[in-house]
Amino acid sequence: MKYTTSALLLLSLALTSCGDKKDAAKPADAAAKPAAAAPAAAPAAPAGDQEEIKIEFPKPMFIGTPVPAKLPNLETPDPSKIIKTFMAPKGTVNLAKDKPVTSSDPAPIIGDLPLVTDGDADGSDGCFVELAPGPQWVQIDLGASTSVGKVAMWHYHKQAQAYVDVVVQLSDDAEFKTGVTTIFNSDHDDTLKMGAGSDPAYIETNHGRVIDGKNTKARYVRLTSNGNTSNEMNHYCEVAVYGVPGK
Repeated sequence: MKYTTSALLLLSLALTSCGDKKDAAKPADAAAKPAAAAPAAAPAAPAGDQEEIKIEFPKPMFIGTPVPAKLPNLETPDPSKIIKTFMAPKGTVNLAKDKPVTSSDPAPIIGDLPLVTDGDADGSDGCFVELAPGPQWVQIDLGASTSVGKVAMWHYHKQAQAYVDVVVQLSDDAEFKTGVTTIFNSDHDDTLKMGAGSDPAYIETNHGRVIDGKNTKARYVRLTSNGNTSNEMNHYCEVAVYGVPGK
């Protein structure tokens, strides 16, 4: 039933263009951050010259009536906490851009896996991937092991909904059996059997979610979800991975 509706939407709106970004960060958003940083945080900062990285956001796309999200660990939206810029070593780029994507669902219901790393976080029909119900993951091969500074992810943000049991992990092992570092986990009751997480679930918006990679050395990034508060499907518009290219 959901598949037929999704297919009709895709056919009727396929001409909607991806990439209309209207919410670019302003330089002033993060200008005060370095000066206000606590001395205790200084040792954790990467060595060398730093530069400000501005994240490009797609236009807001809420339509229709939001489905009430009922999750015990759902955060209260706070616009002041949205990360629009961050400081990073010079030479930092989106390492995930146009990199290969694999998935637990190799034949998405809607869209193609390369959409996850095409550099466009737009939420229009034709710009996202819909995976099957239940726990599903997408995985990005960065091509070389390197320090991951930030990971930005956008689920489907055309409707106000929260994604369930979201887990983001890094590893040099393509099978994620060894050397796995979890940098985000909202699976509060360990449904996925990857460990209970303390990160909050959140209402998806055009700002997505920016996660600290803590300069973890990794070649692969895996993102898992378990449906959303509107339906059982899993969606990805874009994943960006920020770091200095490995040599």
